[in-house]
Amino acid sequence: MSLLSSSTELAAVCARFAKHAFVTVDTEFLRETTFWPKVCVIQIASDEEAVAVDALAEGLDLAPFFALMANERVVKVFHAARQDLEIVWKLSKQIPDPLFDTQVAAMVCGFGDQVSYGELAQNICKVQIDKSSRFTDWARRPLSQAQITYALADVTHLRDIYRSLLASLAKSGRLGWLEGEMATLKNPATYEQHPDNAWERLRNRARKPRDLAVLMEIAAWREREAQSRDVPRSRVLKDDVVIDVALAAPRDAEALSQLRSFPRGMERARTGVDLLAAIERGLARDPKTLPKIEREKRGNGSAGATVELLKVLLRQVCEAHGVAAKMIATVDDLEAIAADDRAKVPALAGWRREMFGLKALELKHGRLALTLEKGKVIALEWQDAPAAEASVAAE
Repeated sequence: MSLLSSSTELAAVCARFAKHAFVTVDTEFLRETTFWPKVCVIQIASDEEAVAVDALAEGLDLAPFFALMANERVVKVFHAARQDLEIVWKLSKQIPDPLFDTQVAAMVCGFGDQVSYGELAQNICKVQIDKSSRFTDWARRPLSQAQITYALADVTHLRDIYRSLLASLAKSGRLGWLEGEMATLKNPATYEQHPDNAWERLRNRARKPRDLAVLMEIAAWREREAQSRDVPRSRVLKDDVVIDVALAAPRDAEALSQLRSFPRGMERARTGVDLLAAIERGLARDPKTLPKIEREKRGNGSAGATVELLKVLLRQVCEAHGVAAKMIATVDDLEAIAADDRAKVPALAGWRREMFGLKALELKHGRLALTLEKGKVIALEWQDAPAAEASVAAE
């Protein structure tokens, strides 16, 4: 077993793969020292063969691979596809389509939230994945036989996992449930790293408009720096330092140097100059143009109690229907429902509304009750409650 490293070989392999109804795909990449993922190995398999491609091979043209990813006659099967799709998008500005993510499918089929590839391989294929090569250096050459074997295992068992999940979805009539999730994965906006949105990762630390304004400018500056230098954000400035600087908003190098978390000497370098400029831009922003600062809502008064009840209902519904909770609603969604019957959340639309959303609204307005029966939570329509009480009394 060896790495495929020539453009001619890759073109021939992709031509063969294009004749199949589906291919399974995975990548091995590094990201510890870069902002953008550095793809090292690409694995592809059809029902007839599996190959590992040396993405770092000198002179290798990946165009045949990208053409296969764009081939509308071939379903591209990934597990936990997001990072792999980000790599394809970054390199080719296109996203594989049609697309099938087995992690998402597994959530619809009752395997729980974010089930791992290893768990699916064990449950469906009855094989144990050897993870000893998982955290090896994929950029170092030559790769060992153990690394190549590990890499190929990520696409060979995926074939049977895909077939099993597809059959289960077809039998249950839930194949359409994946459409919304796949649409998100196929949306280029999912992978675009806009510097002006970088502050959202740290938004909960801002409590005043001034803090938020400065945080937005510093986060955007750091994002641009990290992208242009292709280094992790923390190499430019760590999150805790970004927050400390935003809250203190120093106006000169001396004040900047007084912050305990700020790296010594950096205030006199270009970084310090750029950072102070970002602070000034933040302080100059019109507070009226800033996003609204959301206050912590969880656990407060009746809304908090409603959310807790909705969590119990969500768990009950998921267990009854064999669907992962993450596929139906997040805690933020539950908070939105507690605050507004017409909240714009997935849980109040489509199949999620039929399965959970309508019950959530009934529970919120006292028309649905939760009770225990033999240690298991069940939901009772209000008109069923007296009958249930009579049954308990009879016992």
